[in-house]
Amino acid sequence: MSASSGAVVEATEGVHFVGGAHVNWVILEEGEDLTLIDGGYPGDIDALEESIRHIGHRPEDVRGILVTHAHVDHIGSLPRFTERYGTPVYTDGREVAHAAREYVQQVTPATILSQAWRPGVLSWTLHVLKAGGTSKEPVKALPFPREEGPLDLPGRPVPVFTPGHTSGHSCYHLPEAGAVVTGDTLVTGHAISRLEGPQPLPSIFHHDREAMLASLDAIAGLDADLLLPGHGPLTRMPVAEAVDTARAMASRVW
Repeated sequence: MSASSGAVVEATEGVHFVGGAHVNWVILEEGEDLTLIDGGYPGDIDALEESIRHIGHRPEDVRGILVTHAHVDHIGSLPRFTERYGTPVYTDGREVAHAAREYVQQVTPATILSQAWRPGVLSWTLHVLKAGGTSKEPVKALPFPREEGPLDLPGRPVPVFTPGHTSGHSCYHLPEAGAVVTGDTLVTGHAISRLEGPQPLPSIFHHDREAMLASLDAIAGLDADLLLPGHGPLTRMPVAEAVDTARAMASRVW
């Protein structure tokens, strides 16, 4: 892939981590079939399709799309993708209405402008605007086809309910890979963060920051030592250690 469209890394066998422009997505590979987890901004659609072809597949090979949460930087490309390929989209039942844009739990432009004096915020905002970050286009998502345990999708991801960032946010445990897709409950960097390593996002991005911090308990006990976050680089670290680090960082996050 070109540098402008992000880098694809095979984090472990069958698990591909794609670093897009300011947001990441994950592709799970099982034989000829794929699962996509999140999809970037509206402007990331070409990079998304390119990342699939980069690993030797076609967009038509995606059997299902999982959404961590329905913020525009995670679902923005999905209306185009699903229109082209008819791929089903799944998320927690509590996030379905959010994806449908029956309501929106997302930072407002006014709040972002109030923080424009902070380092990195202005340049990040310009990128968001260019990438289609003001879109409110809905995504027709279905609730997970089962209430607990691994989903019948390539990679056998296990949803882990982690509300707070949004009311229906989910992480995805990949037991066979020893990995967890943490979405925005736990990140390892962001364009407007001056911190490095496991951390919460700045508070303006969370619908309920205290609930998000409490949700860290849900992933702390998972058997995983590979973090695949929604923002920042993939990180090899026991998830319990990463959660401890993020909690320690929380007091330094504005």
